[in-house]
Amino acid sequence: MAHYRASDSKRGAVPEVPGERSVLDSLTVLVSLYEQPEKPSNALDFLKQQLGAAGEEMEETQALRQELARLTEQCEVLGEENKDLRSRLQRYEPAPDAPPPAAE
Repeated sequence: MAHYRASDSKRGAVPEVPGERSVLDSLTVLVSLYEQPEKPSNALDFLKQQLGAAGEEMEETQALRQELARLTEQCEVLGEENKDLRSRLQRYEPAPDAPPPAAE
């Protein structure tokens, strides 16, 4: 007796990865870029924003910019402190290549 098996419509289809956009969604974004009356100045930023990657990246970028500003300020403060300490050290210790003071 032959058994009839209905064809599986999803057979051979590539399963979608959760959290990932499909190729069709990505192409739709490209079409929307093409149809824009005024093209954005930065197409890459437009694509990132439309695909949803811009939000996470912007938050991370903002945090990194804040950390960079803090570290730059700290580096300047430490540079000034280093310069001050070097000048104070020069007053108390002669340079290593300077001749020793003459004994009387």
